[in-house]
Amino acid sequence: MSTHTPPSSATPTSGQGVRPLTTADIRKAKGRQRLAMLTAYDYTSARIVDGAGADLILVGDSLGMVMLGREDTLSVTLDEMLHHCRAVVRGTRHAMVVADMPFMTYETGVRDALLNGARLFRESGVRAVKLEGAGPVLPQVRALVDAGIPVMGHLGLTPQRVAEMGGFKVQGRQAEAALRLFDDALALQEAGCFSLVLECVPAPVAEQVTARLHIPTIGIGAGAGCDGQVLVLHDMLGLYGELSPRFVKRYADLAGMAGEAVARYAHEVREGSFPAAEHTFGIDDGQFEAFMAALDKRGCRQTPTGE
Repeated sequence: MSTHTPPSSATPTSGQGVRPLTTADIRKAKGRQRLAMLTAYDYTSARIVDGAGADLILVGDSLGMVMLGREDTLSVTLDEMLHHCRAVVRGTRHAMVVADMPFMTYETGVRDALLNGARLFRESGVRAVKLEGAGPVLPQVRALVDAGIPVMGHLGLTPQRVAEMGGFKVQGRQAEAALRLFDDALALQEAGCFSLVLECVPAPVAEQVTARLHIPTIGIGAGAGCDGQVLVLHDMLGLYGELSPRFVKRYADLAGMAGEAVARYAHEVREGSFPAAEHTFGIDDGQFEAFMAALDKRGCRQTPTGE
C-alpha cells in the first residue's frame, strides 16, 4: 500500500493509508510536484505500481500489443478494456486510474462517446478516461466532462492515428505544427480536460506549452519540462521487446531475470532437485502404513517406470 505524500496536502482518511487521488489533486500538483504515471494492465502490476508510489496509473490501449501480442492498438475493444480496467482498479488504493477509450469508441460522435465513456467509467471503476486528439473530438470531450466523467487529453504522437501521421514520428518540429499543437492544447483545456499527455514532442516545445497551460502536462518523449512523466511499465522494466523507443529508460531487466529463473526451475524439475523436502507435506507414519496396507489389500501394484 502506498504511503508517499500525494501531490496535494491530502492526509489519510483512515488507518488503511492515504485516500485515492482525485482530479483536483492532479490539478493542484502543477508547479508543486512532478507527477509519476505508469501503465498497468492487471491486478498484480497495479498493486506494484500503486504500492511503489505512482500518482496515476494508465490502463492504456497499448495492452493490445503488450498483453495480447497484436501489432497495434487499433483492434482493442471496449470489452477488453473493461476486463483489464476492472483488474487494475481492484489492485489500486491510492493512484488515480485512467483508462484509454479505444479506437472508434468516441470518434463517431458525441452520443457514442457518452455511451462508451459512461460504460467504461461506471462498469470498471476508473476515475477518468483518456481521448486522443483535439479538433473533431472537442465536442465529445465537453460532453463527457459535462456528464461528470473526467477527461485526460493526448496530443503529439497519437497512436490511434499513427497511420495518417506516417508512422511513429516526432510531432511539432516545424513552427506551424508546434503552434497548432499549442492551440489544440488550449482547446482541450478549455473543453474541460484536467490534464494532458504530450507524446513525442520536442522538449523545448513541450516546455513552452506546459508553461502556458493551467492544467498539468504529462510527457512521454517530451522532455523534462512537462509537469509529469509516463512510461509503459513493461518497457521500463525490460519486459517487452529487445528494442525500446529513445525516450524509454530501462530501470531493470526483468525479462532476463525471469528467463534465468524459468530455466533454473525447468532444470531442477528435470534433475529431480525440485521440489525438496522443505517444499512438500508429510503424513503421520501410522496413517501412511494404513494407506499402504489398504493398497496391498486391493492388489494395487506400482506402475513400472520407463527406462
